[in-house]
Amino acid sequence: MATLPTSESLWTVREYLAASWSPDREFVDGRIEERNLGEKEHSLIQRYLTFLFMLKRQEWGVEVFPELRTQVAPTSFRVPDVLAVRAGESFDRYLTRPPLIAIEILSPEDSLRSIQEKSAQYLRFGIPNIWIIDPEPRLAYRYTAAGLELVQTGELTVAETPIRVTLSELFAELDRA
Repeated sequence: MATLPTSESLWTVREYLAASWSPDREFVDGRIEERNLGEKEHSLIQRYLTFLFMLKRQEWGVEVFPELRTQVAPTSFRVPDVLAVRAGESFDRYLTRPPLIAIEILSPEDSLRSIQEKSAQYLRFGIPNIWIIDPEPRLAYRYTAAGLELVQTGELTVAETPIRVTLSELFAELDRA
């Protein structure tokens, strides 16, 4: 087996794609970045969204993938907590085209700066719907060209589709656990 770079040295795309971690890590301009996850609230929200999108996939015209590597730039791979692609879109091992929706679920260790940087990268890549869920205060945000916007309608939606995630139902999942 080939020796991989240490965490302090720069990696190549090839080295990143050949490596595996559990949980998976992100790759940004030669650096490996750990992802914050693994806590109960994060897991419950991720499970709910994945299950909801699976149940509604025919009606909504999507396929859902939790934690799928997505090449957002030539030297950057992100691993959104949940993403949805339009039904019928094909890809090989990882995404190289923008999905319909990228969802990030915040953990207490996540910083506003890091989620904004990641969301801005998603936007530059061309992802039209970027959702950020914060389980502790039970808030949801959209990231758009205008920046981070608090969702005040009680729903996360995708324009011109039947996709609707009701926030009260999403957050009720935390009460059931």
